[in-house]
Amino acid sequence: MFCAAADLGSFGRAAVRCHVSQPAISKRLASLETLAGVRLFERSRQGVKLTHAGRRVYEEARRVLDQSELLEEVLLGLRRVGGPVRLACSHSAADAFTPGALGTLEYHHLAIELVTANSQVVRDLVANGSADLGLVASRPHHTPYPGVRELLLCEDEVVCAVPPDHPWAVRKSAVPLKKFLSTPLVVRDPSSNARWTVETVLRDGGFDPPPLLVEASTPAAARQEAIERCAPVLISKRELISGDFTEVAISEVSFPRGYMFVLPAIGEPDPAVEALIERLRSRI
Repeated sequence: MFCAAADLGSFGRAAVRCHVSQPAISKRLASLETLAGVRLFERSRQGVKLTHAGRRVYEEARRVLDQSELLEEVLLGLRRVGGPVRLACSHSAADAFTPGALGTLEYHHLAIELVTANSQVVRDLVANGSADLGLVASRPHHTPYPGVRELLLCEDEVVCAVPPDHPWAVRKSAVPLKKFLSTPLVVRDPSSNARWTVETVLRDGGFDPPPLLVEASTPAAARQEAIERCAPVLISKRELISGDFTEVAISEVSFPRGYMFVLPAIGEPDPAVEALIERLRSRI
């Protein structure tokens, strides 16, 4: 907390980083000053900054924290020896990237333990150390998630697609936006990034989302529902299966997003995780 307040120049911002209330962090740091017998911070309306004594404490505290982080990395490396890389994927990411990549890696003696969940759970698993690497889709206006950092794997787009027998499959021009907005669609569940992306883009443009024909919990289930009902489906461009669906352009709108690697906020990935990242990048 002390180093966070010094780095950020604010008790309030330090409280957010440390996941505690501002009164709590103020009380803890006041107790530290009492213990030291000197003021460690100069307080003003603009924030806080270290006193001369505070800078001396900060230098030692930062050295201790750096050593602590190094020790944590060593312990994580020891735990990894002989164990699998724990990969957590969102449903769409698992469909789009992992099948061929994981088989090749296991052939080269890199064991992978795969967990599939929604994107929020994936970030939780990486943040609490239950997964070594996450792979999720991004979403518009996404608030940075504490405890993880995200790196772009590739750009993506949520598209409207139809089975071969649907009338839109033979269109030579884009579907008018008004027609799209009035057509019942197969969509993912409300927690999915694909649905969030589409609804956010439409609402930013002042439009209500199209009516729901059916909700599906996974991309595979959404594709199956679309085939059985001969209906349009909203799905990642990277999840389209050649021959089973035709992508349909919608006039005036598009729904861009990206796929992201999710890593712990602190530390660097070990060689096994780096090998998995490079293998997944090679499939783009």
